This record gives sequence, structure tokens and C-alpha cells, in this order.
Amino acid sequence: MRRAVLLLSFTFLAVAFAAAQNKTTIKTVPLHRTATLEGAESFSQYCASCHGKDGKGNGPAADALKKRPADLTQIALRNNGKFSELVVENAITGDDIRISHGSRDMPIWGELFKSVSVDPSARRLRIFSLVKYIEQMQEK
Repeated sequence: MRRAVLLLSFTFLAVAFAAAQNKTTIKTVPLHRTATLEGAESFSQYCASCHGKDGKGNGPAADALKKRPADLTQIALRNNGKFSELVVENAITGDDIRISHGSRDMPIWGELFKSVSVDPSARRLRIFSLVKYIEQMQEK
């Protein structure tokens, strides 16, 4: 079951660039653990394929998704200048899902990080570092 969730969650993360031919090929790839728990490396490894290296929602996999990935640089601006760490953390971990709203395109990273880190403290640190990295990319 866990393996199926991993494979399904990553189905859309690695996109072969056939979009130019009006055809999108989606490739399934395994989840790999980053060498460090630093936010920048985690973002690059897990988020940039959809959200883009700059966090603006323009990653190479973005065109293959039904809904455009969020521009992560605008979180604070959309919230009256306030960056809510808890809201971002809940989006990453999947705690923001309401069953009545159906599924979402973004993988539930909280569950996926469990597969690459047995230590709960390391998982929490990875998520915290990722949230802080996203906070640093906020446009003023």
C-alpha cells in the first residue's frame, strides 16, 4: 500500500518534455532522500519540479498538471503580508485536506517523508526547514 502511494504520488513529478507535441508523457520515479535536511536542498529535490526553482509555479512538470502549481513567493502577499508557517506546514504534510473537497494534485509529503526517514525528529526538521525556506522566498 505504501509503495503504491509513493508511486502514485510521484507519477506526475517526473515529466518527459513531450508537451511541445501536445502530448504529455509522465514517468514514475522513486523518492530519494536528500543528503541533508536543509530547506533549499529539500525544495530543489521535492518541490521545484512543479513549483519551479524560484517557487513561482513554473517548474518543468507544471504543464502536466490539471491545476497550475501555486506561486509560493506570493503566500504572504495573499495573506495581508503575513506568512503562516502552520498553513504552509499543513499543506506540505497533507493536514490541509478536507475529504469533502476531494483529492489534490500535490503529493502528501508528510507521508512520503516517512518512507525516507525513520526518525520522526528528522522528518519534523525536514518539514520545518522546508517551511522556513519557503518563507525566505516571499516577495515583499
